[in-house]
Amino acid sequence: MRAPAHSRLLVIALGTRALRRAGDTAAGWVAGLESRLAPLAELVAAGFRLVVTHGARVELAEALHRSDLARSLVPPLPLDRTVAATQAILGYAIQQALTNLCRARGLDTPVASLVTRTLVDATAPAAGPLVAVGPPYPVARARRLARAARFLVAEENGLGRRAVPALQPLAIVEAPTIAALVLAGVVPIVAGAGGIPVVAAANGHRSVEGFVDPDLASAVLATELRADRLVFLSGVEQAMVGFGTPRAIGIAELAASDARALLDAGELPAASIGAKVTAALRFVEAGGREAIITTTAAVRAAVDGRAGTRIRA
Repeated sequence: MRAPAHSRLLVIALGTRALRRAGDTAAGWVAGLESRLAPLAELVAAGFRLVVTHGARVELAEALHRSDLARSLVPPLPLDRTVAATQAILGYAIQQALTNLCRARGLDTPVASLVTRTLVDATAPAAGPLVAVGPPYPVARARRLARAARFLVAEENGLGRRAVPALQPLAIVEAPTIAALVLAGVVPIVAGAGGIPVVAAANGHRSVEGFVDPDLASAVLATELRADRLVFLSGVEQAMVGFGTPRAIGIAELAASDARALLDAGELPAASIGAKVTAALRFVEAGGREAIITTTAAVRAAVDGRAGTRIRA
């Protein structure tokens, strides 16, 4: 385990369920952010330094849906600029809510949202795995849109969604800037939607079509920042085996070897909690002290060792 850059530096990865509740309207979830994010302000008040990342699958799908609806009126944005716009919209909402929460506690803590790029592997095979990022349409409509806009479709249960390559993150391009913001006492909001995927080019970087898993991007960033801990905030207080069944059992602590065994056995589904466990393993196996999975409401108790699931190498 390597020494952290700061003993109280936490990378907080906000999942969709930490930001929105089922049934929230486009305006309603923003209005509820201050109540949901209040525990983060408590961490700031307790002397922790935070770097906040966030997923954006719902917001990205909504943006692509708006683009599909307006396709005959205005040219659609490429995916990289759609991700950038989604980062800015979500980052602004989180920034305003967290700034207000800190001020209410008498904290003069700057919060800043930063549009962030993620360096991905340029040599990854073109026939690699795909990930669905668009809104669900009836298959026939999805195929018509795909022919007109030249994108791939993932079909399941009679619905089709836009699909793009699932890209593996190598580094966060803005990591040095983020580190400087932390050193200056700022709470940065970064790597939204996994970051805008780019590859190295002769003149710097160029964007590529694809999507980076936000949890993996958070793990890469936490490693680069030498964060003490990586905290995933989701809709469940603990990871569970047998989730949704009568045999469900919460997991308080996992060694890396046990986490891998549960993943291999299918006990932690890749489409849900398994993605966070996989990202947690990437962090702790790269030298991070521990990763935590819990809810926003339980985050302080989890950081203190009284809640959540802890994963250690």
